Amino acid sequence: MDPAGGCPHAANARLLARGAVAPVVLPGEVEAMAVIGHDALKEFLSHPDVAKGATHFTALREGRIPDGWPLKTFATVQGMTTADGADHRRLRSLVSKAFTTRRVEALRGRVEEVTAELLDNLAAAGGEDGAAVVDGPVVVDGPVVVDLREHFALPLPMSVICELLGVDAEFHDQLHHLSNQIVATDISPEDAMAANRDIVAVLGAVAASRTANPGEDLTSALIAAREEDGDRLSGHELIGTLLLMIIAGHETTLNLITNAVRALCRHRDQLELVQMGKASWSDVVEETLRWDSPVSFFPFRYPTRDLTVDGTVIPQGTPVLAGYSAAGRDKAAHGENADVFDLTRYATGPATRNLSLGHGAHFCLGSSLARMEATIALERLFTRFPDLDVAVTEAELPRHASFVGNSVQRLPVSLG
Repeated sequence: MDPAGGCPHAANARLLARGAVAPVVLPGEVEAMAVIGHDALKEFLSHPDVAKGATHFTALREGRIPDGWPLKTFATVQGMTTADGADHRRLRSLVSKAFTTRRVEALRGRVEEVTAELLDNLAAAGGEDGAAVVDGPVVVDGPVVVDLREHFALPLPMSVICELLGVDAEFHDQLHHLSNQIVATDISPEDAMAANRDIVAVLGAVAASRTANPGEDLTSALIAAREEDGDRLSGHELIGTLLLMIIAGHETTLNLITNAVRALCRHRDQLELVQMGKASWSDVVEETLRWDSPVSFFPFRYPTRDLTVDGTVIPQGTPVLAGYSAAGRDKAAHGENADVFDLTRYATGPATRNLSLGHGAHFCLGSSLARMEATIALERLFTRFPDLDVAVTEAELPRHASFVGNSVQRLPVSLG
């Protein structure tokens, strides 16, 4: 796996041509496997002999994984994504109350409000003052260029998840920066350890603030559950749960919105279908999840015995990556045009459901919220700025320095 990340799709296609399961080498020469075929991944994600707990990671248990390994947090953080059985059900039940259909729908007004505020800010940035709002070495002649990722796709999900958790605004930028470092796969051991220390310290401050001043937020509810019944949620589990919620609650939706805007701008015929009412914004979200998944390869799961998946043996205790971006373009599941961004595949009825937000017991709790945020964001964005377009070529967009997240670091657009 290339620790510098980049666009995964060409490499995924080569791997898929060889089979649904691929041996891979992780940073530090750690041997692993990736499940990349749609059907194989769906089977693997819900297999009863596949675990999430790090005690099943043979190399880690035997002391062969050093501190500072860039992927170690994914294996060792204490929370839902690394728990199995009763522990997983206990932790998930504490958080799931915040993501019921009723609670998510109750957030719709706030999502619309934040979206409107951000769009007003974009309009002001492209207004008479003529000041470009774009970071980095991107120079474009002509219309004012705005970094849509930083000024729209990022603050929307970050604001919503932080409000849900009761995280004060002063922590938002720092948490995003540290989240980026934690999901980076090209980071040095020293920087990886520092990022983990720093985010634990920030989330400890958040927990302390909510302990002193509890509110109607999820963090306060988790603290109350811990205090009412001390064995329900440990201090490490509280911090781990907050960490997972912050990263999953904004990074995935941030990448989803960014990738959807890129896709629509590069496929104006598909954007026209939506604008003419021949496809829906929900179709855009589903097709983006499939065609350019916000998560490329997610760590880790471990077979609890030697397991055969699609004819390939995955040895017990092997760390396995879930290849969401590859599965989304698997022609065996999505047809010969799987590598085409095509909203019409939803016109004749439900298409094969993508796996980009997981499957089985660990299916993403916030999937409904992510879909709602992205749908509202895209509809309002292109209604306000119908001629919005990416201001540089695809090759000029710097990619994520990670094979976990799948997106670009900036998205310079002209508002039209």
